[in-house]
Amino acid sequence: MKFTIHHQDEVTSARTGEIITDRGTIPTPVFMPIGTRGTVKAVSTEELNSISAKIILGNTYHLYLKPGHDLIGRAGGLHNFMNWNGALLTDSGGFQVFSLAKLNKINDEGVEFQSHIDGSRHLFTPESSMEIQQHLGADIIMAFDQCPPGQADYQTVETAVERTSKWMKRCSVYLTENQGIHDWEQNVFPIVQGNVYEELRQKSAEELIPFATCGMAIGGLAVGEEKSAMFETIEQMDELLPKDQPRYLMGVGRPTDLVRSVKRGVDMFDCVLPTRNARNGQLFTSHGIVNIRNEKHKEDFSTVDEKCGCNLCKNHTRAYLRHLMNVNEILGHRLATMHNLTYYMDLMETMRSEIAAGIFDEWSHNYLKFMLDHKGM
Repeated sequence: MKFTIHHQDEVTSARTGEIITDRGTIPTPVFMPIGTRGTVKAVSTEELNSISAKIILGNTYHLYLKPGHDLIGRAGGLHNFMNWNGALLTDSGGFQVFSLAKLNKINDEGVEFQSHIDGSRHLFTPESSMEIQQHLGADIIMAFDQCPPGQADYQTVETAVERTSKWMKRCSVYLTENQGIHDWEQNVFPIVQGNVYEELRQKSAEELIPFATCGMAIGGLAVGEEKSAMFETIEQMDELLPKDQPRYLMGVGRPTDLVRSVKRGVDMFDCVLPTRNARNGQLFTSHGIVNIRNEKHKEDFSTVDEKCGCNLCKNHTRAYLRHLMNVNEILGHRLATMHNLTYYMDLMETMRSEIAAGIFDEWSHNYLKFMLDHKGM
């Protein structure tokens, strides 16, 4: 895998670039739709291609439980299993183990947990996470890390930082000693932890940088901390992480947060927000949030967003979408999901264009100023 920077903003840390994988080229900054169980909910791979999605995210924890990584490996990897020709990133499973499963025991060996599906007992270790991800075959795989709760005390976060470093070493050893089962390159991203504690973030970054060959992730944010503290941490990471490698900010996804983070040198994002909120009737638009289930849209025969080129905005009205959502028609979920993903893809394309044109600072100032009055953006 190779990362090349094409444009660097003169005022901010924003930059454009491209990540070259065996499955294709990914322009950055980039937003990655989440395909938790081998699909972006309600959307086909053909539809993802139609909005120029170049990389999507799969979930190691969920795919391990169902249908199983061995089966996906026999299918030729997750790309083949879901008929996706673009790039894939899989997380390590660590976040879901800590947030979804019934956690029984965590120590330096790994994490013992009960499945949230059937209560069966499992053990995730750095080695098993790497083995599972080798079978899934993503182009970018994540190191196994410990993500402490957002309000965790200093000692808890310090333990997580130390354990994450130990686990990164074990991930590296496993990958060195065990060749993958597929014939394309897989690149592992270390995940910097430390919550909002500056010295712990620095310690984590310094210990993990030696393991980074083409990318690092910023984990443990957007988990309940103050927004100002989150951006202070991102600024710190901009100073500490290698400039010549992509930076991946995990789980941060509000449009204004993406813009603010790009200003601080972040290249990659993922979040369930556009797809989950779409299924709940919340749409992201150039005018701010539209809650389509609201009564005021009952007889609104205008388009959702006249600046959007998605199927919903070209062919249907707010009143029609509200009807579909209120009677729980699958088409409503599909139209809303594609609209939100189109908004996100267009936003990233706009940012890349403004950076390349040398006017990103002015554009981002105007965008953030306009969206300041639009709650939820």
